[in-house]
Amino acid sequence: MINLLIADDEPLIQAGIKSMINWEEYGIRIIGTAANGAAAYELIKEYSPEIVITDIKMPVMSGLELARKCHEEERLLPLFIILTSYEEFQFAKEALSYQVLEYLVKLELTPEVLDEALKRAIAKVSEIQAAAHISESAYNNIYFLKEQFFTRLVLNLFESEQQFSLQANHLDIDFGYSSFAACYVEICINKQKQMTSDKQITLYNNSLQMAEELTSKYVPCRVLSLDTRHFCILFFLDEENTGKYRSVIEQAMEQVSAMLHNYYSVAIRSGIGSPVTAPMQIASSFQDAKQIFSHITPENPILFFEDVPAGEPLKNVFNISLFKEDIRKAYAEYDEKALYDIFTSIIELFESQPAHYVQALDAAGNILYLSLSLLNDGEQLVSKIFENRANGYRSLYELTSMEQIMEWLRTFRDGLCKSFATHNKDYKNHIVINVKKYIKEHIKEKLTLNNVAEVFSISPNYLSILFSKYNDTGFTEYINHSKIEAAKEMMSAGDYKIYEISDILGFESAFYFSRVFKKITGVAPRDYINKNI
Repeated sequence: MINLLIADDEPLIQAGIKSMINWEEYGIRIIGTAANGAAAYELIKEYSPEIVITDIKMPVMSGLELARKCHEEERLLPLFIILTSYEEFQFAKEALSYQVLEYLVKLELTPEVLDEALKRAIAKVSEIQAAAHISESAYNNIYFLKEQFFTRLVLNLFESEQQFSLQANHLDIDFGYSSFAACYVEICINKQKQMTSDKQITLYNNSLQMAEELTSKYVPCRVLSLDTRHFCILFFLDEENTGKYRSVIEQAMEQVSAMLHNYYSVAIRSGIGSPVTAPMQIASSFQDAKQIFSHITPENPILFFEDVPAGEPLKNVFNISLFKEDIRKAYAEYDEKALYDIFTSIIELFESQPAHYVQALDAAGNILYLSLSLLNDGEQLVSKIFENRANGYRSLYELTSMEQIMEWLRTFRDGLCKSFATHNKDYKNHIVINVKKYIKEHIKEKLTLNNVAEVFSISPNYLSILFSKYNDTGFTEYINHSKIEAAKEMMSAGDYKIYEISDILGFESAFYFSRVFKKITGVAPRDYINKNI
């Protein structure tokens, strides 16, 4: 998927661009919107979009200044499509060197014009990536990695607190808040049956973007897409908002509801789970939010968990975290046999309880969400499995019986297993490539097999096997060679003593550093300096 950012200080222009075409058909994901160039620049730094559509005039920083700033930083991407007025057009033409691919006059912007500009931009992105060997893989895509991270968090799929902390630090995600709460949201579209599948998806994506933009004005949050009818909002509450979390969240959700109704004529229903004080407990709040959903009414579309009377029966949602260790391992290692066994166990579980249609649909939806979010190129992979169905994988939400859901799951299982077997070798090699990149970027840290495996959500033993198979040296030997090469560079600079270099590079002691250095280079550090520096 290609990531795209929209920057314009007019909300109606933002909404108009988002609804103008079906972005999925172009293989494009809109990662966010910004109301000025400075905000857009921060999103570019965080999510590394390949394409930016920006107004030429905006407060704080103009679109042209934004393009110039990225150009001066020698960024190969993003490419810029700049929106101008007639009077600005000649001025804009002066800056063709700022990675500006297209200048489009706002008054002449149509789906056809945008289509042509996007096709040229996509072709240029592919050309740049090929020339610079920039991987399109999700492992190099910060946006995708963060989506994976939050997916694991809300579904309680982290193996340990250590794995959570390592990945949060690696992705620079801040959890310095007093408490957290999860909200489970359903979108209700009027005249849904009269709309094509493409229009439904476009409407859903636009609603999701607006929900995130509005909610973030009231409280820090993260919005996750679940399926074509549901999404999740994670609220990050500081000390002040923790004490009044109900009023803050309720105000935000009421505003979101009103704006979605005014702009897109859709309604939403929201279940809010109990606040928790630790990030790893967010999954519990998310389960609370889903459990109370059956108690939401049109008269009361926003419901907090504590408002459900004690003793009231709650919806028995499917808790996919019961399978979390098996799922984590199968998805991380592209293990088709393990995946087959997991799916089969779930299918057999529901076939023994044929009356549990709602729970079966919830289970299938959870598995679909995991696959879309956690697998490399998940959208394309899953779409291909269901390409012969009228509404693709979204046909899940048209099923009306347990038998239909089980048949859908079998199709999904068999398609995923076939894909896993086909792509296994390339995927394994790609893990090694990205682990080596991670080692290079963190060479001054103490790197162990266990810690690095945690970052990539795979087992230490599996990482060791992959490294031995797809690299000239084993894992530990590769780290030692990399650290010694870094030590040589530091020695050449002459700014540090030997024991300081040892400490900076994370060795246990200067003595151990000297032993490793001599083993690899054939000479002691002091002799190396005397001979080469």
